[in-house]
Amino acid sequence: MQTILVVDDEPQIVQLVRDYLEHGGFNVLAAADGPAALRTAATQHPDLVVLDLGLPGLDGLDVTRSLRRNGAVPIIMLTARADESDKLVGLELGADDYLTKPFSPKELVARVRSVLRRSEAAREPADLIRAGDVELNIPSMRLTIAGRRVELTPTEFQLVATMARQPGRVFSRAQLLSAVRGVAFESYERAIDAHIKNLRRKMEPDPHNPRYLLTVFGVGYRFADLRR
Repeated sequence: MQTILVVDDEPQIVQLVRDYLEHGGFNVLAAADGPAALRTAATQHPDLVVLDLGLPGLDGLDVTRSLRRNGAVPIIMLTARADESDKLVGLELGADDYLTKPFSPKELVARVRSVLRRSEAAREPADLIRAGDVELNIPSMRLTIAGRRVELTPTEFQLVATMARQPGRVFSRAQLLSAVRGVAFESYERAIDAHIKNLRRKMEPDPHNPRYLLTVFGVGYRFADLRR
């Protein structure tokens, strides 16, 4: 049974999330503040952390920094903050997904399953990536959709492969640029938008209503999780 650490200073939210996760077959640990979360993560080694950003004392971003210095446990952020910059900072620090309060507990359970699934897949290097009817052959840099060959530039192929390895994960423009360049240069982040536009033209049946390469407004892009 996989273990989820829920970190939130609101007992009602913790209990609600605990009930839904336990009903979904997970073991649940809880912490009400940042220091307790870090102690629990260090001693109990959860499979995933559901982390509120608005914690007293040591906030969720500081907890994310500490968790990332010490390991790669998947993190889903909970935020009541409307400012998109909080989500961007959290993603840049290494969070895997986010939900904005108020949220649906059923959606949170679905996100937990999705993040765990793609985290496991990401740990297994593969020469062949399949996401729905999209198939990427990494050694030959060959992309097919429902058996149809799609010609891509090396940069376009790397972008698709980066996202398709973890369907559903939100990537900021800086993260995608880093994946294709090795270093994230802020002044060139908008170049990602141009690449995505070209990719949609090549991959999507309707580029104006994309099925595969989805925009997360104010944050970045994600590859559709077609298995959910």
